[in-house]
Amino acid sequence: MAVSRLGTASAEGQPFNEEPPLRAELFSSDQMEQHGQRLATAHRLQPGRAPERLLSRLAANAGVLTQTYDQLTRAALARHRITPAGEWLLDNFFLIEEQIRTAQRHLPKGYSRELPGLADGASAGLPRVYDIALETIAHGDGRVDSESLHRFVVAYQTVTPLRLGELWAIPIMLR
Repeated sequence: MAVSRLGTASAEGQPFNEEPPLRAELFSSDQMEQHGQRLATAHRLQPGRAPERLLSRLAANAGVLTQTYDQLTRAALARHRITPAGEWLLDNFFLIEEQIRTAQRHLPKGYSRELPGLADGASAGLPRVYDIALETIAHGDGRVDSESLHRFVVAYQTVTPLRLGELWAIPIMLR
């Protein structure tokens, strides 16, 4: 998952791995349904097991969020102006931490190796369900409603069925 990062280096002076924002054309529920079918047709699975990369990616994103929170806290204490998004992060960081802990608890080490991985595209080597979550978030402008998600997944499965473990992982991936 792409995380928007402040500045060009971490607090330790390490350069951030810049990624494009997680945005795409905003889709209605009907469009999400059509996109689910197109995506299922486009997805190609890699042979064998996918490497375990989700927990390390989650840890890296958690680190970026913590660094951002720390920078915002220092700025607030120094009475610098903070954007509304920064204020939201300061006020709600505990909720983000809770979601990270939930994802870590429900995605035990090695779990993502059991999920089918993608052979190509931007999410190559990652579980298919991870890309499904990214597409849902990107085309919903960061918001996911149950109707669009349901229609997307049902439409996807009219082309290619998802495994039970993938269906179980969708809510965790969305976190």
